[in-house]
Amino acid sequence: MRKAFLQLHIAILLAGLTGVLGRLISLNEGLLVWYRLFFTVITLWLLRFIFKSMSGSSEAPLWKPYLAGGLVALHWVFFYASIKYANVSIGLVCFSAVGFFTAVLDPLIMKRSFNTWELFMGALVMAGICLIFHFDVAYKTGIVLGVISSLLAALFTIINKILLKEHQARALTLHELTGGWLILTALLPLYLYFFPVPDLLPGWTDIGWLTILALFCTVLAFNLSLEALQKISPFTVNLSYNLEPLYGILLAFLFYREDKELNSGFYAGFTIIIFTVLLQSFRVWKKKST
Repeated sequence: MRKAFLQLHIAILLAGLTGVLGRLISLNEGLLVWYRLFFTVITLWLLRFIFKSMSGSSEAPLWKPYLAGGLVALHWVFFYASIKYANVSIGLVCFSAVGFFTAVLDPLIMKRSFNTWELFMGALVMAGICLIFHFDVAYKTGIVLGVISSLLAALFTIINKILLKEHQARALTLHELTGGWLILTALLPLYLYFFPVPDLLPGWTDIGWLTILALFCTVLAFNLSLEALQKISPFTVNLSYNLEPLYGILLAFLFYREDKELNSGFYAGFTIIIFTVLLQSFRVWKKKST
């Protein structure tokens, strides 16, 4: 269990870098995610041919992982759109709503009773986000996009828990991200029709940031998260991922001085969210240690 928690928090630390990199990359959110997945899928398929075990031995149908990958792609598009329309801090904090959506959707999908504690913790996080929304109305578009992103992330994690019963973790990563890239490729012409850009190709600087984003913040983080998910519940994984804003926001403060853009409402809401994450993590850790 402790190994799973370590894997999970390393993945969260790497995920915390994605917001900062998203602001560094000049591409719009649709192209940014397309190239992120493109570089990631190439890397994963190369690893698949080097390490044959990545292909997995399961005979379960692949269409489910491919559709789940579509959720990942859309989650990232909305996440980076949130950053582009607001800033890194707002986009990352709104991602915290994933705990609330998991507490509601997981019982409905898995056909189990609702957990009062999970609902309470998720509601606290939503209260923090609402507090930020109330004081930072200038970022309302970014906040709405960020909340949609968290809804898609919650759905993906719940579905992933089901798929891990049918597929090996590394093979699942390969097929999900491949599916995400294929689905986004099919949707991209329509997306670019409504959101046209002058240039479809990234510059050399963007290619460098995209490579880091793909190799470390996607391939490595994705695999570590899946490994942890085999030992830890989807709710705890999603709620623990609320620490991602802490890492990402500190980096945003350091590189972009976003602390000058945010007011007291943001810090009040953020404090509620961090308190909720720490309380749930302590509760789960103590329960598993006894």
